[in-house]
Amino acid sequence: MIQALFLIFYLLFPALVIYGCKRSKALNKVGEILLLYGVGILVANLFIFPLGLNEVIAGLQDTLTSVTILLAIPMILFGCDFRHWPLKSAVAALIIGVVSVMATDIGGYFIFNQGNGYMKDVASLLVGVYTGGTPNLASIKMALGIDETTYVLVNTFDMLISFVYLVFLMSVGIKLFRKLLSKKKVQNESAENVELNSISDATHTYEGIFTRQHFGKTMAAFGLSLLIVGASMGISFLIAHKIDNMLILILSLTTFSILASFIPGVRKMEKSYDAGMYLVLVFSLVVASMVDVTAIDYRASLSIIAYIAFVIFGSLFLSVLLAKIFKIDSDTMVISSVALINSPLFVPMIAESMKNRKVIITGITVGVVGYAIGNYLGILVHGILP
Repeated sequence: MIQALFLIFYLLFPALVIYGCKRSKALNKVGEILLLYGVGILVANLFIFPLGLNEVIAGLQDTLTSVTILLAIPMILFGCDFRHWPLKSAVAALIIGVVSVMATDIGGYFIFNQGNGYMKDVASLLVGVYTGGTPNLASIKMALGIDETTYVLVNTFDMLISFVYLVFLMSVGIKLFRKLLSKKKVQNESAENVELNSISDATHTYEGIFTRQHFGKTMAAFGLSLLIVGASMGISFLIAHKIDNMLILILSLTTFSILASFIPGVRKMEKSYDAGMYLVLVFSLVVASMVDVTAIDYRASLSIIAYIAFVIFGSLFLSVLLAKIFKIDSDTMVISSVALINSPLFVPMIAESMKNRKVIITGITVGVVGYAIGNYLGILVHGILP
């Protein structure tokens, strides 16, 4: 019974937030995602519901975070036009992002080490997770034999500070970096790209997803997305002997979705993007409700907290500096940073905040490459640090 109530809350509350944003200019300025993040954090930590304490609810949360984002990515990608993907700027953004993470991670090690033997392990974990993702974090732990306490602390603080990083971007960061960095690449996009961005701004209202006009196409998009997820899990099982190998799953999912987007009938599923973004809103609410800020021993781990914050925000601002030098536009820089710091799963969320769906494929591609190289870089850093 309680599981059903939570499921209803997670699935329907985003619709209430969307309605509130349409009715209130103040709420609309805050945005659906930030509001859902705030509600999720409050619900979890004010103990309105016993989130994180009930194994059943925790299992539901894990399932929803996986299912919603895996189904959302194909539905979002179906409407993207990859014929005009800016390959050069994406590769440049990837190199800038990885260099920024490596530089701040190694620099932070010498700043925060102070004779702490475990900081070398922390450095390896951080470079792995911020060029790849949580799967890389777990892999590096196993490869280097890092103890459970260090791993849990890094993973916990990473969730908390990464959340602060996302809030910063969605509240002031995106606007700030658009002022600081050139918009030349965005302004010189083809007319088709500009048209897609305008559509996202003007008509992306989540309305009409289940109307008679769009219901059939929406269900077809959902069915195709489900088919792609299933096929990707099958490939993951064949290669890694488990269905949830994140690297293989994301690679397969993205590849199949991109291929499907070249089919004219798939690109004409007008509300596929909106339906996929609604799943991202559900994902945002669930992720926020999993952050338990009261369970963290901050005093005992100040050096790790400071180190993680230094790497996240230091790499972000170093990326801005390098993007300025090499003339990378702001949206490409931001989406690449998010893909590396938070993983490709958060790319659609930030693209929606920027009202620029054209950067989705760039972000996901950068993140997937990050998954592929994260383990190597984490182990490399452990080997070169004293």
